[in-house]
This record gives sequence, C-alpha cells and structure tokens, in this order.
Amino acid sequence: METIKVKYFSEDVAPLEYVDGKSDWIDLRAAQEVTLRAGEFRLIPLGVAMELPAGYEAHIAPRSSTFKNYGILQTNGVGVVDQSYCGDGDQWHMPVYATRDVTIPQGARICQFRILENQPRLTFCRVERLEGPDRGGFGSTGK
Repeated sequence: METIKVKYFSEDVAPLEYVDGKSDWIDLRAAQEVTLRAGEFRLIPLGVAMELPAGYEAHIAPRSSTFKNYGILQTNGVGVVDQSYCGDGDQWHMPVYATRDVTIPQGARICQFRILENQPRLTFCRVERLEGPDRGGFGSTGK
C-alpha cells in the first residue's frame, strides 16, 4: 500500500477517503463557496496538495452528478497532475465552465481522482499496413 502525503489548505476541507463499496476513485470537494454566471470560467480550489509517489500521476474527472447538479463542465475533460506538482503551495483546482448561473457550496463533491502509474516509455515504428481488422475508421460503429 502506498502512502501519499496530503496538505489540507483549511480545517474545513474534509479528509480524503474511499467511499466504501462504490469505487476506487476518491471524491474531491469545493474548498470554498463559488458563485458563477453562465459562460464564466473559474478555477475552483479543491483544498488539497499532494506529494504523489515516484512514477505515479493523478487523473481528475467530474463526478457523474456534477453537471446535473451544478451545470459546470471541466474545461480540459480530464485533469492530469504529475508528480512534479508537489510543492507546499501546489493546491489542486478544477477548471470549470458554467453553463448556467450557479452557486456551488463549500464542501460540495464536484470531482474525483485516482492515482495511476505513469505510462512506460514507448517507441513508435512507421509501417505501411496494420494487421488488425478494419472497423471502418470511427469508433465501434464505423460511421
């Protein structure tokens, strides 16, 4: 089991924990109340900084209910925090775009993260032909 050092930026930020029996993703919360107008961009502070283990990175994604509840979209789709972002002031944030006027309360669970091993070093080889089945060029439907 890996141990991750976590700095909390406020006593009001709930400690990180697994939601037993649900997932191996860990919820992150808005560290302060945030009010947004439709069309506004903001970095929502999450109240934590972490020192990830060597060879690991964190992936941050919205919770499945975030858009329904708050009308916000994570602007970069998924956030990636590499192990170099580990300083005392390197608080994690969620970059969001508001699709409607909204107030997100402090402590609201708005995103989640998991820790993954870094991708191994790859080499790429140019070929004229691939041997796998041709599925039509776009996703599973081929259309």
